[in-house]
Amino acid sequence: MTESKKTLRVTQIKSSIGKAKDQGATLRSLGLGKINRTVEVVDNPSMRGMIFKVKHLVKVEEI
Repeated sequence: MTESKKTLRVTQIKSSIGKAKDQGATLRSLGLGKINRTVEVVDNPSMRGMIFKVKHLVKVEEI
């Protein structure tokens, strides 16, 4: 049985300017960097941790 991987759609809604450098680096590692840019990432604890760190800058939808 193959289990389909859950994914999350992450959209940046705020700028990282004026925020801590590690938050900007986290956005970059998620594949974001500009407002309204959207990426789909695999739902795993590592990605959830990165999203939690920048939760005030992004919008997350489960797919």
